[in-house]
Amino acid sequence: MIKILMIEDDVEFAELLSEYLLPHHIKITNFEDPYLGLSAGIEKFDLLILDLGLPGMDGLEVCQEVAQKYNIPIIISSARSDINDKIEGLRLGADDYLPKPYDPKEMHARILSLLRRYNKNNQTETIPIHHFELKGDTIYYHSEPLSLTPAEFEVLLLLINHHGITLSREQIINSVPTMSIDSHGKSLDVIISKIRTKLKDPKKIQAVRGVGYKLV
Repeated sequence: MIKILMIEDDVEFAELLSEYLLPHHIKITNFEDPYLGLSAGIEKFDLLILDLGLPGMDGLEVCQEVAQKYNIPIIISSARSDINDKIEGLRLGADDYLPKPYDPKEMHARILSLLRRYNKNNQTETIPIHHFELKGDTIYYHSEPLSLTPAEFEVLLLLINHHGITLSREQIINSVPTMSIDSHGKSLDVIISKIRTKLKDPKKIQAVRGVGYKLV
């Protein structure tokens, strides 16, 4: 489950967005008060959605404080459409700026895109694990680069980081930002099958009946 911290004083708007995202394995915890949001344990969340017109503290101040203290992606979601606010928000550390009103589908797409880029940029080069290496945003197997889709990359990297451990389908789906509720079940099997084909080693990823998969 992707955990989103939202600081938004429009409770109805926050609830509507939360209801849309929850079936996509994205849970929003919203605070109307920016001071409560800042003390909510930001490090526990995967991403911050931040309004600018907040009571008692301007959203740009919140953005600056979070960017200086925490390593978390920030999306500003605001009805303030002034280009200067957008420029200042990005300058202070926001990663994206989505003016209201917007379709929740667009926010969903931006969350997944930002988390995918953020996770790749924060990966460090790994030591070889059973002939796997990570260099930047490319996984190598037996020193050969693998051409992977974003979902294949994230699933394989997850299995590599949990080498020898069986991961349930739910664990895999909830840990991979590019997979939504529509991507579970048979679609996960398809992704695994494609990874096996690209590895040219079908026995490298083992299916554990009734549970999930593990890298062996």
